[in-house]
Amino acid sequence: MAEFMDVHHNMKGLSAADLKAAHEADLAIQAEENVQFKQAWADPDSGTVFCLSEAPSAEAVQRIHERAGHLADEIHAVPLVV
Repeated sequence: MAEFMDVHHNMKGLSAADLKAAHEADLAIQAEENVQFKQAWADPDSGTVFCLSEAPSAEAVQRIHERAGHLADEIHAVPLVV
């Protein structure tokens, strides 16, 4: 499985509770696409959210985000990790 970092923009003012709820919405259905969301980070001032996952494809990640109600603006494969 590959790792992916996805980015969401335009989420200014996001609270910790909002981020947790969005992450939990992904976790609730991730198995349906064989995706494992590992962690999420947010900068409420800029409105940027980052999610790290393992998945068979970027499309699988996007399908989960779409069904959870928050499409990713960018999804990047992360083939190298140190």
